[in-house]
Amino acid sequence: MGVTEAARIPQQRGEQLLDHAVRYAEERHWDVFPGTWLEAVEGREQCSCGDTDCPSPGAHPARPDWANQATGSAVAARRLWSKTPRASILLPTGRTFDALDVSESAGFLALARLERMDLPLGPVTCTPDRRMLFFVLPGAASKIPELVRTLGWVPSSIDLVARGEGHYVAAPPTRVGGRGAVQWARRPTPANRWLPDVDELLSPLAYACGREAAAERARRG
Repeated sequence: MGVTEAARIPQQRGEQLLDHAVRYAEERHWDVFPGTWLEAVEGREQCSCGDTDCPSPGAHPARPDWANQATGSAVAARRLWSKTPRASILLPTGRTFDALDVSESAGFLALARLERMDLPLGPVTCTPDRRMLFFVLPGAASKIPELVRTLGWVPSSIDLVARGEGHYVAAPPTRVGGRGAVQWARRPTPANRWLPDVDELLSPLAYACGREAAAERARRG
């Protein structure tokens, strides 16, 4: 079963967004909802929201009640993307997972350390704006400030954001304007079906973010 399931996890290319959305709901039991999409307007791609200065073209909610639209049903996901096949795939956080959002450089440093230490790791995405998101058990957002202080860091001094209830993340292979697509740094597999708690990942992540913040201060100083 493990090999078959791993093989069915969405690939970066070659499948319709509908297939990806359905499989996230069906195989990972993640809630999904369709966001905006990219449209060709006068020879260039523009967000379907119509804002020419959209900060996240093709990768944000298309309606204000998106939280109520999100579904964990594969049948409902198929119906939603059948109506808007080009819609981005967005995943609400705070339900089946929270996401720890850090810079790409800090994320890769932490990832290498986590793997060396053989610590549990869930799926991890890389976004076109050079961010990395580590999927952890829900509840991380409320724990982060105190945990960071316990480790000796001031939460506002490091670039580590927890996305929990009321937020969302874009799932691969959603494209963000002309910047590229969201990709997996660590793909969903049967081995990482059970997500780690934030406590298990935070020390390496906070260390990497703190190191990056110190280097930035040194450059400015």
